[in-house]
Amino acid sequence: VQCQEVGKVNVSLRCEFIRSTPDCSDSDGYISYLDGAFCIFPPPLFALAIFLYALWLLYLFIILAVTAEKFAVAAFSDSRTAGLAIGALFGAGVFVTTVVAGGIALVKPFTAASRPFLRDIVFYIAAIFLTFYVLYQGYVTLPVVLVYLLMYVAYVLVVVLSAWIYQRMRHRSLAAPSLSEPDLLTDSEEPSESTPHGSEFGDEYRPLIAVQHGTCQILLESLNPVDARKWRQKPWHWKILKVAKFPIEVLLRISVPVVDPDKEDLNWQRPLNCIQLITSPLLCVFCLNSGKYALYLIQGTMPIWALLVIIGTPLAVIIFFTTKNNQPPKYYFLFSFLGFIASALWISAAATEIVNLLRTFGVVFRLSNTVLGLTLLAWGNSIGDFVSDLTLARQGYPRMAFSACFDVLIGVGLGCLLQMGPSKTVLQLDAHGLLMWILAGGLGISLVFSLVFVTVQCFHLRRVYGIALLVLYVVFLIVALLTEFGIIKEES
Repeated sequence: VQCQEVGKVNVSLRCEFIRSTPDCSDSDGYISYLDGAFCIFPPPLFALAIFLYALWLLYLFIILAVTAEKFAVAAFSDSRTAGLAIGALFGAGVFVTTVVAGGIALVKPFTAASRPFLRDIVFYIAAIFLTFYVLYQGYVTLPVVLVYLLMYVAYVLVVVLSAWIYQRMRHRSLAAPSLSEPDLLTDSEEPSESTPHGSEFGDEYRPLIAVQHGTCQILLESLNPVDARKWRQKPWHWKILKVAKFPIEVLLRISVPVVDPDKEDLNWQRPLNCIQLITSPLLCVFCLNSGKYALYLIQGTMPIWALLVIIGTPLAVIIFFTTKNNQPPKYYFLFSFLGFIASALWISAAATEIVNLLRTFGVVFRLSNTVLGLTLLAWGNSIGDFVSDLTLARQGYPRMAFSACFDVLIGVGLGCLLQMGPSKTVLQLDAHGLLMWILAGGLGISLVFSLVFVTVQCFHLRRVYGIALLVLYVVFLIVALLTEFGIIKEES
């Protein structure tokens, strides 16, 4: 029995249907959203429950925007939401290669770097054709998963090698003697005025005498994510978003160490870093399997979280009394590994909640996971790229990066590998039908169109190219939604 059949059941029996149907179980997350909507909230307040869920979904997207924006791996952790993952990957890919690229071309027409453009689009097309093969097969095998990951490694190696070759050629050209006078610097190459410690407020705010802050003051300043001077200068909508992000930013500061090699003190904050030795392991264990591991009793007496506190507290005390506020210890680089693990688990926990919540919306509104992936999940995953790229374009630094290529290679490869586990070499995908082929075809068409059009135009990205991409996305979205609602059907 499919969970979406709950809409056909009498209102008084829907709670029992949700709790007795295996397909409705969502034990991977912290909250049982279906149980809350159909059992905790009475039927007259069902609309209120959905409204609160929508607000919570928005806040979860904010959490991911603060930490990271890639969460297709979490959707692959459950075979029932594989369609959600593939829909998100293809939907984000079409969004980035049409709306983001088209928006940049409209805001600031420019000439793309030929070799990086061809490199990115060729790797992306290869990843999409591999996914075509996976969809045609209907399952993923371990060799195919390894091909995904090897393609990602190959892409990274090509990027690194290209950058090294470019830098070497540039150094050779600069070292070669030139008989002609040097060209004048352009506006974009003029050296910018540096400000102390990366501050944007200029030298007038630099203290004449170095101030030594006390331990308590260092702790309070390190926990506060709001800059008072910046707060006064920013517009009202920035302040509203900052207030919304304030709780999660404080939690991240408490639980995730950040080692910054660009700073003279490597971002060493003695009292906060000592606290993080206790909070980071606690965060990690509570993010694993929705906190179930943290509550596991060792020999039936002591939970794992209590053991971590017992180990972390004396370690934090020892480091606190053997270090100084203004001098990071030699082993401070080890905190970066702890920060990486903690941030990754933060992302995983928030992504799991988003996947479960979107599946709940699919059950309530009787929408497939695929269409939820290509709309809400894809937009949430790509809106950061859209805003940042357009901002750079307006400032005179247009760029076009097919960042969703990483989502396909890492999302499908690593996500399927994690779900396979040590004893499973084949993974069945519950992602099929006409809509899936429309998704894959839409992304393939957008990539081939960009490859041909931009190459013919000698890599000049003009406004006509941007308009064509936006029209392509609108057509793709209309066809996908018409297919979802059964207006466009596959012939039997």
